[in-house]
Amino acid sequence: MDEQLVSLSKIFTERIFRIPDYQRGYSWGEKQLKDFWNDLAQLDNESDHYTGVLTLETVPEEEYLHWQDDIWIIKSKRYRPFFVVDGQQRLTTAIILIQTIIEQISEKEKLNYDSKKDISRKFIFDSKDNGISRSYIFGYQKDNPSYETLKTKVFCEKSHTAEELDTVYAQNLEHAKTFFKKHIKQLQKEDLGTIYTKISQQLLFNLFTITREIDVCVAFETMNNRGKPLSQLELLKNRLIYLSLKFNDTDEEKLALRNTINNCWKSVYHNLGRNKENPLNDDQFLQAHYFVYFGDNEARFTTPYIRA
Repeated sequence: MDEQLVSLSKIFTERIFRIPDYQRGYSWGEKQLKDFWNDLAQLDNESDHYTGVLTLETVPEEEYLHWQDDIWIIKSKRYRPFFVVDGQQRLTTAIILIQTIIEQISEKEKLNYDSKKDISRKFIFDSKDNGISRSYIFGYQKDNPSYETLKTKVFCEKSHTAEELDTVYAQNLEHAKTFFKKHIKQLQKEDLGTIYTKISQQLLFNLFTITREIDVCVAFETMNNRGKPLSQLELLKNRLIYLSLKFNDTDEEKLALRNTINNCWKSVYHNLGRNKENPLNDDQFLQAHYFVYFGDNEARFTTPYIRA
């Protein structure tokens, strides 16, 4: 396990990042966004700020070979692909803020001596074939319902598919973009450069890369006992994916089961977020489902998963 204290700019050097399917989606709300923004605003220009732990897992070759949009940047430009095991919320928030900053500057302007195009290439996407083919530096796997929202609503990119599932997590991504746009518009041009320097150079992460011998599903669950707690519904999904890997079945059967789990949770979170003004609570839904399934309305609600 490697460990070092590094800035966001160094973390995003010849690496691409994907949120794996056992992770929950983007869960930060108004409180967490305000805390993040206040930390940046109060950070002295000459000081660094310890942001927390970022834990990565190297993506195996047999998996990234299926990433058709990314294989060129991995093979030709030697970018290393990683799954984000811990630190997703802070990393996603930082990228949303950087994208919001990019949208406020012209093609001729520079921030911290970087052009708009350079910043976008480093943190958002790189391209080939005159911009036709793009590889996103940070994002979700394509079958994640938040993939399209991050691409279209946050990165302002065109979509080649009509499928865009509106989930609670997708709404959180849009809200974060709106939050930062409101605050960025209040800044002077020189202050914009200061914020960019703070977020790219002065936020420091403890960077860990875990080995393949460590079970990442268990590591994810353990690590997320801190920060904003995972809901029981999110923990249940993680546990089911973990258990699906333990069956003595073919890889195709295990993958099919994993896809079934992901599709089920995709549908659940879509329906939980149908009322944007009053989205349904994860654990209240799980409790109701528990009572209906077991048929005992007098039952005391307990955590409906078993630790391996």
